[in-house]
Amino acid sequence: MLHAVTIPLFTGVIGWLINWSGLIMLFAPTHFRGIRVPGLALLARAFPRRLQEVPGMLIGGLGWQGIVPMRAAKMGSIAVDKAISRLGTPSDFYQQLGPDQIADHIVRAFQPQVPTLIETIMVAEHPRLWRDMPPRARSMLIDRVTRMLPAIIRSVTDQIGLHIDQLLDPKAMVIDQFRRDPSLVVRIFRNFGRRELAMMVRFGFVFGFLFGIPVAYLDHVVGAWWLLPVLGVVVGWCTNLLGMWLIFAPAEPRKVGPFTVQGLFPRRQAEAAVVYAELIAGEVITLERIGQHLLEGPRGDRTQWLVRTAMRPAIELALGPTHAAVRIAIGAEKFDRIKESMATEAVVRTIGPFQDPEFSQVQAVRIRALIAERCAQLPPAQFVEMMRAAIQEDEWLLYAHGAIMGFAGGLLHLWLFGVGGS
Repeated sequence: MLHAVTIPLFTGVIGWLINWSGLIMLFAPTHFRGIRVPGLALLARAFPRRLQEVPGMLIGGLGWQGIVPMRAAKMGSIAVDKAISRLGTPSDFYQQLGPDQIADHIVRAFQPQVPTLIETIMVAEHPRLWRDMPPRARSMLIDRVTRMLPAIIRSVTDQIGLHIDQLLDPKAMVIDQFRRDPSLVVRIFRNFGRRELAMMVRFGFVFGFLFGIPVAYLDHVVGAWWLLPVLGVVVGWCTNLLGMWLIFAPAEPRKVGPFTVQGLFPRRQAEAAVVYAELIAGEVITLERIGQHLLEGPRGDRTQWLVRTAMRPAIELALGPTHAAVRIAIGAEKFDRIKESMATEAVVRTIGPFQDPEFSQVQAVRIRALIAERCAQLPPAQFVEMMRAAIQEDEWLLYAHGAIMGFAGGLLHLWLFGVGGS
């Protein structure tokens, strides 16, 4: 009788430990920890694909890295394919950030730099002309450029907005960001599914206890020493499997008799959408990161060319009536070089104000509202896919972890209580 009671309680505790430790393995550590084994990296290439997916195997290490941070780059790709691309295009996000407000912000940051910028370029490219120019002429040139600056910058932000779909590669931006900061993807997963993950741990005990009832009966009837470890594997695997199913399935509400069943995660889609929007708008699709990607990303050369192209005629216009005279006085080649230097220098100074964290936070409010609205409108199946697709290929590692712990739990119970309680 005592044995019949101890087995369900024991399997319940093991089930709780399986899911609790499974979540730790899902997220920690952020970077690989373990030992390097000489020759293992070469040998691992011949292993089955599933074994190659074990953290550290392909780099010749025995140890562990959280599944989520280990797959950070892949999850960045999936986040774009399965989620972000469905919520809006680069143009949608850029328009939500407010091109007019961005232009005004750039002008405020750029205007105080105009005198220094002009003087630096003129001294570098044609010091004699700048030295011989009367102070009043210098002042007029600086004042004219300063007055023209808002129109110049607005033309630049308009050109960026017009070509943003070609300049901004969301997938490359997110993948690079996740690869450099794996803790970011961990925060997204933890915060996005915090309630469901906590529920999964609690249900580990419930599922383990319920599985323990038939295990106790079979142990009493069969009385074989190997039964508890073998059934422990089944219990451990199924506990994690049912935990994942409880969170995500079914995606759509289904009627089962008088009851309506739906996965815990899709059931609170509206609430989770707000959390997801805060994370994405606050840490992923920000004005700072867009500006950095525009200037330094794989298409950064095109952005710089676009800004320079937009700047050149604007600079000629800013020079006003002096344009033709100066060009004749110093020669077309030197004049074009001055104009090119001003346009090149303006590239960094134009994109630079994108990096203002405070301004970025203010603009993020509109991005957050857009993502929350569209995320809440997604079909439940697509909403579930946003979170699960990134880890689905690696879920078997969690199930295998449950099976190993279940096997160990069976051995421990056998050692403590014997076969059939004997």
